[in-house]
Amino acid sequence: MPDDLESLLLAQTPTADRPLLGLTVLMVEDSRYASEAMRLLCLRSGARIRRADSLKSAKKHLAVYRPSVVIVDLGLPDGSGAELIDELSKASPRVGVILGTSGNDDGDTIAISAGADGFFAKPIESLAAFQATILKHLPAENQPTGIRSVSLDTISPDPLALHDDLVHIADILTTSGADPKTIDYIAQFLTGVARIAHDATLESAATTLGRHRAGGKPFGSDIAQIAGMVQERLGNGKVI
Repeated sequence: MPDDLESLLLAQTPTADRPLLGLTVLMVEDSRYASEAMRLLCLRSGARIRRADSLKSAKKHLAVYRPSVVIVDLGLPDGSGAELIDELSKASPRVGVILGTSGNDDGDTIAISAGADGFFAKPIESLAAFQATILKHLPAENQPTGIRSVSLDTISPDPLALHDDLVHIADILTTSGADPKTIDYIAQFLTGVARIAHDATLESAATTLGRHRAGGKPFGSDIAQIAGMVQERLGNGKVI
């Protein structure tokens, strides 16, 4: 009979079905919908997950414990996730795996340039792709041995989390002015959320807002359109 310590170690050994067993993932993500998707992917893979919804919260987590993997959304309410990726990539000791994630088309370039090992483009739905991306960057001792089955499963986050994200944006639109940083945040946040939700109409509106902001063009009508679309989705119960 193995003793209690040996039993604990054996329980944390990666398996073919749960290749991330024993790992702790810190997800730095302000979207509840995106975080729920990541929680399901980690759960199915055997990894523990913790969430920080801002740079400030992430740094508090990292001051207390050292996760195996950190996945950082590039657009956060208090700054760019690329800043955190840069800090983590230069820290000693370094976190084992640093990955960026975003719904923006240039997100991979930004994340890798900042020092990330890899990148997840939103939406992150494939269990096999999620596991493969993390395993690719893990040291050999953390890899599962033997033949690993490749899952064809995809995950679907709880629509209630999407509802919460839209309420969050509705509140910002109601209480905030036309501050450039706020507008940029709304554009990137909704682009990612809409991609995960496969809401092409909302994604197009958010992408247009971001493009107009970046090009110095008027965006008042874009904001008005997005506000109406968000209220429509909340009002008719479409998201839940």
